[in-house]
Amino acid sequence: MLSPLRTRSAGPPVAAPPATREVELAIEGMSCAACAVRIEKKLNKLDHVAAAVNYATATAWVTAPPALPVEALTTAIGNAGYTAWPTGSTAATAGADAAGADAAGAETAETEDGATAAARHAAYLRRRLIVALIFFVPLTDLSLTLSLVPSVRFPGWQWTLVACAAPVALWAAWPFHRAALKNARHGTSSMDTLVSLGIIAACGWSVYAMFFLDRGPAGESVLHQLSHGSGGGIYLEVAASVTTFLLAGRLYEARARRTAGAAMRELAAAGAKDVCVLTPDGTEHQIPAGRLRPGDMFVVRPGETIAADGEVLFGQSAVDRSMMTGESVPGEAAEGDSVVGGTIALTGRLVVRAVKVGPDTQLAHLIRLVEQAQADKASIQRLADRISGVFVPAVLISAALTLAGWLLAGGTAEHAFAAGLAVLIIACPCALGLATPAALVAACGRGAQLGIFIKGYQALESSRAVDTVVLDKTGTVTTGRMSLAGVQTVAGTSRAELLRYAGAVEQASEHAVAAAITAAAEAETGAEAETGAEAETGAGAETGAGAETGAGAETGAGAETGAGPLPAALSFRALPGLGARGTVGGREVVVGRAALLAESGMPAPAELAGPCRAWEESGCTTVLVGWDGAVRGALAVSDTVKPSAAAAVAELRALGLHPVLLTGDNEATARAVAAATGIDEVIAGTLPAGKAAVVRDLQARGRSVAMVGDGVNDAPALAAAGLGLALGSGTDVAICAADLILLRDDLQVVADAIKLARGTFRTIRRNLAWAFSYNLAALPLAALGFLNPIVASAAMTLSSVFVVWNSLRLGRFRVAGPRRDQAAGPRRDQTA
Repeated sequence: MLSPLRTRSAGPPVAAPPATREVELAIEGMSCAACAVRIEKKLNKLDHVAAAVNYATATAWVTAPPALPVEALTTAIGNAGYTAWPTGSTAATAGADAAGADAAGAETAETEDGATAAARHAAYLRRRLIVALIFFVPLTDLSLTLSLVPSVRFPGWQWTLVACAAPVALWAAWPFHRAALKNARHGTSSMDTLVSLGIIAACGWSVYAMFFLDRGPAGESVLHQLSHGSGGGIYLEVAASVTTFLLAGRLYEARARRTAGAAMRELAAAGAKDVCVLTPDGTEHQIPAGRLRPGDMFVVRPGETIAADGEVLFGQSAVDRSMMTGESVPGEAAEGDSVVGGTIALTGRLVVRAVKVGPDTQLAHLIRLVEQAQADKASIQRLADRISGVFVPAVLISAALTLAGWLLAGGTAEHAFAAGLAVLIIACPCALGLATPAALVAACGRGAQLGIFIKGYQALESSRAVDTVVLDKTGTVTTGRMSLAGVQTVAGTSRAELLRYAGAVEQASEHAVAAAITAAAEAETGAEAETGAEAETGAGAETGAGAETGAGAETGAGAETGAGPLPAALSFRALPGLGARGTVGGREVVVGRAALLAESGMPAPAELAGPCRAWEESGCTTVLVGWDGAVRGALAVSDTVKPSAAAAVAELRALGLHPVLLTGDNEATARAVAAATGIDEVIAGTLPAGKAAVVRDLQARGRSVAMVGDGVNDAPALAAAGLGLALGSGTDVAICAADLILLRDDLQVVADAIKLARGTFRTIRRNLAWAFSYNLAALPLAALGFLNPIVASAAMTLSSVFVVWNSLRLGRFRVAGPRRDQAAGPRRDQTA
């Protein structure tokens, strides 16, 4: 009844070359993806060092010689203008020889420091955004009105504008100024450089114009002001809008980065906190799991989490390994078998000898696999940030050349500065900065209505090229819950009688197969069991059944065991790996594998051989039931395919995508599920690290892969795939590793998510195309003096309005008719 537990050694899935070590660093101070590229270049200049920096999670994975100290890596990052420190996993590895308690404390401290830094940065941006929003509307109204309509100016109006502008241009915009200063110290530039210069230039020129230039008659018309040669307008609204819009985008990104590592920290903390160590003299005492050492013996009781990878010395137990393998049927662990830390003992007491502990366990390696795969994605940079490497210096040079050109041509300083300022303003990257965040916000809002959560721009870039969708089986294509799939009785035994006896025994077991049989028995025979089953059975069985039910009711045994209407099984005994037995109504009932019943003198009759063989070929678990010295029937239990699975696969094919079923389960079960859903390609018997390898193998064969999963065991594959889609009902680590989170139970949401991601990416590309084409067309006009800075500011604002309008069109994204009502219905909340 129980599937055998693989006795595979608990070694690391991926080994680093012997002459190198891997170091993970947390990085503070990155403001755009170009910063990640700059840090990578600095690190890769070191001898024998290979680095990948992930801007989304603010981490770097570095492969370096063992002799190279971590301080050399953090110093190199510091020289680039950023702050770095080793994360908890690196610190724990480096401190493996230190005292266990100290190492565990250091790891916790590092993790808390990283989480605290992320929260502090998000709060830092939020405070500045609030201040910018408070002053944005009045400052914009006053600046435009007093600039275009001088007749409404009042005494001291200049100081009023300065008082409104100072908090925005100086305090709220300080993150941009600080980054620009840091870039200047290291001889580089980024979007922050352009933003900072634009804000300073707009505010500086506005102050100069208000106090020294605008002395014209109060009755001048708006048209005259727009054509005023000195450009003596007021452009404080430019500084306010740029600061406010870009702070909102930065806060969105900071919150995404803050939550990106939260699930990984929770997973790392979800293992055993304490462990019961068995000393040589046979005594037991509790110690923190961090103090466990290889070779120590420890005790695991039913319901406890196994604290380390190890070997079973004594005892037997069913082990829930679904978190690691994804298999819905628990495995059996007995003397000599290997067990994996993070799995849960269900039925028996185990004595385990620790083989790998702490950062060497499979769970720890699995976490690192996810983090490394995420870091590998860092090469997919945002399009705007890639182009800004050329765009920002080009704009700065253009503004300087414009200023110099006008001065050399004999123009006045006012005309020259106005033209140079117009170049900076017209090129101010407000629309450019909004191109991605505005579309993401609109897509996330519509996606939330449809049960889809988009975690970031990487999902959008990846979705356009996907041609293969790999679907995890357990919990994704199937429900992940065992249910009764078939019943076959021998002559003289009814279906209800077989289920009632089997359910009576199995209700005392904690096994997933037993739970499925018990649930089916309660659903089908519960009402009849309450009134007696005389009508179902023959005369000989009638008395026994009636007495059985009566006994259960009279003694209250059923209530004591939580059995409900089913009769109680006395003298229950679980036989790990074989089945269970108990006495029901005076009859000894045996439920389990054919070998168990044969040992009990009840060989399987020939009439059950055909159905049992067919069930096993279809991937079901077969259980025989017998009493009174004979086998009375057989039950088939299997994981249930989701009702929407076949339609979802058909819709993926309609999108031109090739579906692949990937599972850690056996070949027969996988083939049966594939046949039921219309999937042709099946890859079975794959362990967690192997799933990521399968994804990489498909990619090496030229396919662009999307991965759909829900469990911890799927996380490395979700992170390694070009596009990862995690079910919202899945584990936090799977959600962390994925690019898209799917909140609806309907599997057809996978196709909807890909459509929405592709549509959002097209919108972003249109936004960027408009922003750059607008700049390319307007910059020459500004440099030649044809655009007054006020007109340039209006054009810049209209460009931003177009980007926002184009992004809001995503709110009209629609799914297929039958799912429209479901998508609009209530769903449970989900955060990532």
